[in-house]
Amino acid sequence: MNLYLFNDNDSAAVYGIGTYIKELTHALEGSGIHVHIVHLHSTRPEFEIVKTDQVEEWHIPEVRNHNTFSGSVQLIEDYCRNVIYLFRLYVKDTKDLVFHFNFNSYQSLAKGLKSVFDCKTVTTVHFSRWSLELHGNLSLLHTLKKKPENQRSVYEQWLLSTDEYESLLYKEVDKVIVLSQNMKNHLCNEYQIDSDKITVIPNGLSDTIPVLGNDREGLRRKWRVSEGESLLLFSGRLHTVKGLLFLIRAFRKVLETIPDCRLIIAGSGSYEIYLHEAKDICTKITFTGLLTKNELSELYQIADAGVIPSLYETFGYVAVEMMMHGLPIVAAATSGLNEVVDDTCGLKAPVTELSGNTEIDTTVLAEKMLYLLKHPAQAEEMGQNGRKRYLKEYSLDVFRNNILDFLPVIIS
Repeated sequence: MNLYLFNDNDSAAVYGIGTYIKELTHALEGSGIHVHIVHLHSTRPEFEIVKTDQVEEWHIPEVRNHNTFSGSVQLIEDYCRNVIYLFRLYVKDTKDLVFHFNFNSYQSLAKGLKSVFDCKTVTTVHFSRWSLELHGNLSLLHTLKKKPENQRSVYEQWLLSTDEYESLLYKEVDKVIVLSQNMKNHLCNEYQIDSDKITVIPNGLSDTIPVLGNDREGLRRKWRVSEGESLLLFSGRLHTVKGLLFLIRAFRKVLETIPDCRLIIAGSGSYEIYLHEAKDICTKITFTGLLTKNELSELYQIADAGVIPSLYETFGYVAVEMMMHGLPIVAAATSGLNEVVDDTCGLKAPVTELSGNTEIDTTVLAEKMLYLLKHPAQAEEMGQNGRKRYLKEYSLDVFRNNILDFLPVIIS
């Protein structure tokens, strides 16, 4: 089998999708499947194919200065035609071709490749544009769809057009991989995708625990965490859908009960709104910026609890990372995240969809964090349960088995 995995020069590739492609490539090592990673909108000046012992990487640069998700459909299709032309020139082994998409805007590419090659196509749904923009508020999306077209703003028209274009990819490809049952239900209900076309394969992560040290006190000194100081950890992009404003407001309530407490916010993004929200408690919050995998692993080892207040998550890689490290979790009970974090390894705060926005009750969120900090024995047990859940449901071995069971079905 020749598997072509499509990546994109987008911020999501630095986070979840980049991790997915790396872990999928790792999972397929030794399987006999030839993996080709195609980097669309590459920053390299010229088209290039780089071969290694494990994979073949294609770098296809941008033809114009254009962001895939903010330009017109016509510009996307122009770029896709160029990509198809390169594939016609350079794909020599056409036996058991599978093209695997990881971004939702490539319906024309999927359609074009199917017209040129005897192939199968699949897409993994990592996110959707509407859920990021509307914080997963489905009722708000329905309201926009009912709004007369001549009354929609330019932004609303763009969002609905993007949603429609994404749905075309789901309908075009032969198979769709989703990361949660929640997303499968959404595709069936909102886009009328046949249930038999969709396969739920949760993400998996390589286990890094065996190669890590266990000097917790030494790591706390390294990260300048004071003796006796409670530590809460947030990891992820500084995007409004991640619920960070609600976390900061809830943390303010935590400090009223446990003054000797610190919140570490690990991730990159636009800081201004969060710095403003935290100005009265700024000495208790540490913004680290984007960290390496090893640096983040160190923080997972020294934190007392991890907090994931996302308003919407298709899956939740961060939750799996925390579970892998045996860290008890406080999570928002939302979408795919609600499936990853069960009651044995985490406490949950409900997410409320209002007519114009989505919210988390900060009092409830604070209560959950306080419970874990004030009940260390129960917190430790939840962390151990999370580790067990990771090994059973989200390890690389489980992911490998699921993928290897799935891929032969595509070409059969």
